Amino acid sequence: MPDLKGLIRTIPDYPRAGIMFRDVTTLLGNAVGFKLAVHEMAAPYTGVEAVAGIEARGFILGGAIADKLGCGFVPLRKKGKLPWKTIGQEYTLEYGVDIIEMHEDAITAGQRILIVDDLIATGGTAEAAVKLVRRSGGEVAGATFIIDLPDLGGMKRLAALGVTGHALMTFEGH
Repeated sequence: MPDLKGLIRTIPDYPRAGIMFRDVTTLLGNAVGFKLAVHEMAAPYTGVEAVAGIEARGFILGGAIADKLGCGFVPLRKKGKLPWKTIGQEYTLEYGVDIIEMHEDAITAGQRILIVDDLIATGGTAEAAVKLVRRSGGEVAGATFIIDLPDLGGMKRLAALGVTGHALMTFEGH
């Protein structure tokens, strides 16, 4: 079995000085590592009726996890990218506000939804995903990530919403 953490490329000073960017594309490019990551991300979750993947790497992981769990997939996209009627949720970025959206009919009331993304940092996007799923009537079964940056508090932010987060690895700092 590969060392999954060893498959993550770290890029210093990207996208700006002082940031250590954790690049999961090197893990995704390793067939055995990708398969293992999907298996480990899905393992804690049973009875999930759909996976909500956050654009863009959450689509790659979320589709594979939905297949593994035998359920559907719901894309959570940036504003204006979906072709049908949508509902959206704002979230705060370091330098402003953004919105993620989903089709208004993508989730039915009471459906158990697993939120998926590659990394959780401050948790703003994940929090928006939780709020969007709940506004649509869905029940958040949990949230799963490859990487948690615990110093930035994203998992604590999810816990404050009553959502259990799961990550395959952590990297200290940011």
